[in-house]
Amino acid sequence: MDNARPTIYLFTDGASSGNPGPGGYGIVLRCGSLVKEMSGGFARTTNNRMELMAVIVGLEAVKWQNAIVQVCSDSKYVVDAVSKGWLFSWERNGWKKSDRKKVENIDLWERFLTVYRQHKVTFEWVHGHAGHPENERCDRLAVAAREARPLPEDLGYEPGVTETTDTDLTLL
Repeated sequence: MDNARPTIYLFTDGASSGNPGPGGYGIVLRCGSLVKEMSGGFARTTNNRMELMAVIVGLEAVKWQNAIVQVCSDSKYVVDAVSKGWLFSWERNGWKKSDRKKVENIDLWERFLTVYRQHKVTFEWVHGHAGHPENERCDRLAVAAREARPLPEDLGYEPGVTETTDTDLTLL
């Protein structure tokens, strides 16, 4: 029975050294007493891509259909895009923001929507680097992945595309 299943907690973080630069993501999945950690990285990417990639890879690791998943992230970019409905407006508007400029990271947002729609997902923003144990662990995983060598190429990263920062979200 789906309603008898426990909530899965997905903690995520992304990191890049330079923006763009080498980047990594870290994930902690917790369901009851079960914990799974994952990480990965790319040679040239952005912080926002890694934040979003962490959520995607974490959701893709959930094997139950229609699972209840609570995502905890320190990324306003990801949390607000979903929670405030901007993502769904971008999709409806052909991946254009309200100023008619192209949305960044369309490849990842489309991948996100595919897996997001397979579950019952809610988001909680957590303050980064503030002692939250799982967020701190995700940060360490992301940084370690970013520092690993050799790193693969981020095939979806478009050099020259200006990356939105969390402080720019009011324009979305």
